[in-house]
Amino acid sequence: MRHVSRVGYVKRTIGKREYKSRRIKRVEVPKVSMALQELFFLCQDVFKGPDSVPLPHHVHNLCRLLDKMKADDVGLSSDLQFFKPHNVVKATPPRVTYTTIYQCPHFSLCIFFIPANGVIPLHNHPGMTVFSKLLLGKMHIKSYDWAADQTSVSKVDSLQTPTSQLRLAKLKADDVFVAPCKTSVLYPTTGGNIHAFTAITPCAVLDVLGPPYSAEDGRDCSYYKDHPYSSYCNGENKMEGESYGWLEEIVMPENSQMDGIEYLGPQIMEMNCNTALADGKYM
Repeated sequence: MRHVSRVGYVKRTIGKREYKSRRIKRVEVPKVSMALQELFFLCQDVFKGPDSVPLPHHVHNLCRLLDKMKADDVGLSSDLQFFKPHNVVKATPPRVTYTTIYQCPHFSLCIFFIPANGVIPLHNHPGMTVFSKLLLGKMHIKSYDWAADQTSVSKVDSLQTPTSQLRLAKLKADDVFVAPCKTSVLYPTTGGNIHAFTAITPCAVLDVLGPPYSAEDGRDCSYYKDHPYSSYCNGENKMEGESYGWLEEIVMPENSQMDGIEYLGPQIMEMNCNTALADGKYM
């Protein structure tokens, strides 16, 4: 998935122009959301750049804050037309939209708008720690981590010619989540680093990524197709009670294309927490 730089606050439409039914009008919001501002300050302390993973107490503090955050903290409401149950996007497949609240080299704050039946395909987060908070809606999440033994097999065509490599992965989640729910966390090698979202109802997901995607820094996004373990297991059985699958790296699926829009919600004051308190701007 591609992410854009920090954006302004001009009213625009979710999705392409032809998807007029997806117009989202923001509710009236304060110039500064205290919860969002606190999240920004905390991210400044937690994310130290590439090759660093947040410490356990930092993870706890971020999850505790995100667990309390609500849709109106970023200027959204379930009353908006986009989130109405009868609002079905006619595009095939339904197109996902995202907006970037803030981005710097160490972290980014993004919101993904996923219409009913919309899909963010199975993809990874190389070298990244990601906190995901479902703000509105109901969605199915499926996630994997690479298996410890790094087993791989060759996928062959009808002539028994190898066409691609499949790598063994351990299933971490295959569940339905309904907002409000706890924040999920994935790490560079654990926690379900490779995941897919499928919206059952229109959804809004707040993502905190540290560090953000960057092809220049070796953090480009890869996409995968999963295959049942039984398809290529050769009669071997894995540990009882654990689920596995085979992941095949694929080119970017057509349904992974997203529309980026400008962020319209509460603004973030770009200063550190100590400076804000000294200036009396965050009281």
